[in-house]
Amino acid sequence: MVGIRFSAYTKKKNQSPFEQLFGLFKELLVYTSGDVNEALSWLTELDRQYHLTTPEYGMGDFIEDLKRMGYLNEDKTEGTLSITSKTEQMLRKDSLEQIFGKLKKTGRGDHRTNFAGPGEEPNGDFRSFQYGDSMAQISMQDSLRNANFRHGLEEFIITEDDLVVQDREYKTQTSTVLMIDISHSMILYGEDRITPAKKVAMALAELITTKYPKDTLDILVFGNEAWQIEIKDLPYLQVGPYHTNTVAGLELAMDILRRRKNANRQIFMITDGKPTCIKEGKEYYQNSFGLDRKIVNKTLTLATQCRKLRIPITTFMIARDPYLQSFVEEFTNANKGKAFYSDLKGLGNFVFKDYQNNKQKRMR
Repeated sequence: MVGIRFSAYTKKKNQSPFEQLFGLFKELLVYTSGDVNEALSWLTELDRQYHLTTPEYGMGDFIEDLKRMGYLNEDKTEGTLSITSKTEQMLRKDSLEQIFGKLKKTGRGDHRTNFAGPGEEPNGDFRSFQYGDSMAQISMQDSLRNANFRHGLEEFIITEDDLVVQDREYKTQTSTVLMIDISHSMILYGEDRITPAKKVAMALAELITTKYPKDTLDILVFGNEAWQIEIKDLPYLQVGPYHTNTVAGLELAMDILRRRKNANRQIFMITDGKPTCIKEGKEYYQNSFGLDRKIVNKTLTLATQCRKLRIPITTFMIARDPYLQSFVEEFTNANKGKAFYSDLKGLGNFVFKDYQNNKQKRMR
């Protein structure tokens, strides 16, 4: 617990002992990657320091309440505790509220744009037929009325000038891939960068699944290799003894978006460092010293390919070294995407604002 402050969770007034312990417990679960025993051990230490329990309500009561309320599963054979899907969802919801604030409830799935055309829902406006309009947009009743008024019924004809179409609102549906760097540098130098990255991912997942259910979010992690993870896996995410194979992450992201077959596609990448690894056949080519042009050039090639496929990449860089920023600028220029240089506290706001801004326009 060195370097981590929990005092904000121990000074909340008007909370029952369970509520105070539960708030801390959920926060600890994120830091311990879902390890219940470690989280409870930390919570016991905090109780010793801050006197969170009372003579009437002890830590044993708290654990029993967690099991009774469906937040913990107990394997009595192995003597182990694990969190449930209910707890996983609660962690995503808490991350959303912590990072983005409590969002106002609006229409589910509505990403309205300024474009009228072959969209999903009528907007109540009618106009004359124009070249390129879909036949499905034609209002037959109004078109027949026009033809009758102009030509009469004795020799009925209908021309293009008689056709009336009903405008529809175009609503963007976006497929997003979130790439999370889990290389060893994400916990180096006494700074925990993976926990904020996890919280952002959980918050973004909760935002999309609850507010924009027609959008899709796929999450992948990359170290020496890249692999896709499920939303339910996020609390358990850990850094490994890995280099940073950004190429593998981009290749997998492109493959996922290719299968999504959506016109609006984007990649969000959270990283704290430069690419240091590529795979050549069955072997890894690795170099952690400086910017290796062999690795960098292959990374830039994929950034260019994404640009040609109209897949913008937004990089969220949680490191401020000048030479790393120069690489990000080169990478961003190759993709014509965007880059944000954020500290850990501002990371969530940057991700949220960019996701929302991208929903206000059609990506081309």
